[in-house]
Amino acid sequence: MTPLVVADQLSKFFPLSRGRKLHAVDGVTLTVHEREIVGLVGESGSGKSTFGKAVVGLHPKTSGQVRYRGETLPQRYSAADFQRHAKTMQMIFQDPYSSLNPRMTVGEIVGEGLKLHSGLSGADVRDSVAGWLRRVGLEPDHMSRYPHEFSGGQRQRIGIARALILEPEFVVCDEPISALDVSVQAQVVNLLEELQASMGLSLLFIAHDLSMVRYVSNRMAVMYLGGLVEIGPSTDVFFEPAHPYTRILIASNPEPDPDSERKRPSTTITGEVPSPIDIGAGCRFAGRCPQAMSVCRSETPALLPLKDHPDRQVACHLFA
Repeated sequence: MTPLVVADQLSKFFPLSRGRKLHAVDGVTLTVHEREIVGLVGESGSGKSTFGKAVVGLHPKTSGQVRYRGETLPQRYSAADFQRHAKTMQMIFQDPYSSLNPRMTVGEIVGEGLKLHSGLSGADVRDSVAGWLRRVGLEPDHMSRYPHEFSGGQRQRIGIARALILEPEFVVCDEPISALDVSVQAQVVNLLEELQASMGLSLLFIAHDLSMVRYVSNRMAVMYLGGLVEIGPSTDVFFEPAHPYTRILIASNPEPDPDSERKRPSTTITGEVPSPIDIGAGCRFAGRCPQAMSVCRSETPALLPLKDHPDRQVACHLFA
């Protein structure tokens, strides 16, 4: 099956003073198939959001390629590129407060994409916006209100309606529930699942909550310091993690039962995170890995299939 979206050795570096570069995303290869949900996890600062923004063109790519249905997308988007690809690729942002223009009404925010790309009349745009507000659990009369009049969960629903009103095929969900109350998170995830199934969407779901990612995604990719360390079916990666970093990351995931959480031993990662500015040779996790060998500090491990598990890949010398 031909993937819908392919990120091939995608890198995004941010220039600093004195000729230095911050390696936010460094040679990441990841595919998303039609109607598939791929979860992308990792600790803060690992490059997840930067990767998602580079895929949809919000960040110009330093190197590597992104292909959509076999077509190579531009390294740096022009206004015409954004207009062309907005109908097929969209993004739901992490912060429902800063991602909505406070000077625009909800009707203007949700309907802006249709006005720019569809050529519909004003009345037709309003009808479509009203339908989408109902679809995400809001009311048509909310069109005249401003973002500050809504709760965080309602704002995220507005952001979802804005992203999906053009009916794209691929959506990057950049931690869409992390800024919401726990009681609201499940509602938003259920809404995304319902829309994904009814519209046949492909999603890149970026999140910190590993349990939630296992629940919603088909495959899980684990990112550390700008690179992927493990990819595989979500249930397999969650319950049988291979890479030492994945094991510790999942072991630190809190238990849903408070009594079990209090009784279980604390899981910590010793050592310091290497600088993303000066990344040397070897495994990036070697300085914090309890199983590090001498080869880990001198040779960078490739992301290779696990023996007897061709659908799983891991970047670790323990499995070479």
